[in-house]
Amino acid sequence: MTVAMRQQARWDLMERTDVCYVGVALMVLGTVLVAGSFLRLGFTGTFLGDYFGILMEEKVTCFPFNVSENPMYWGSTANYLGLALIGASPVGLILTAIVAVVYKVAIRIEGPFTEQIYLERSQRRKLQ
Repeated sequence: MTVAMRQQARWDLMERTDVCYVGVALMVLGTVLVAGSFLRLGFTGTFLGDYFGILMEEKVTCFPFNVSENPMYWGSTANYLGLALIGASPVGLILTAIVAVVYKVAIRIEGPFTEQIYLERSQRRKLQ
């Protein structure tokens, strides 16, 4: 994404100090959400362990999951948007919007799947 942004024209309207500060704030927020998610989930929980039957003891609900149900997706989106603002990149804004739409689709698929696998495990434990 950064390569595409650097090779395209910059938008003079966005080349302002306040826009840059908003970009930096978004990147800090995004990094906190992504890093916090990784620290809570660990390597396996972060990289689709639930798709292979490797579940957390229980669904994580503390920070950053108490702020957003999908902090890794929205944190990385905040990072992309922050980068686009800092770079005054209209292409970066478009790419960020595309990423956000793709993440929204992924959330619609993954959310119910995650709920289902934890519910099934809970039901199996009750039967044991």
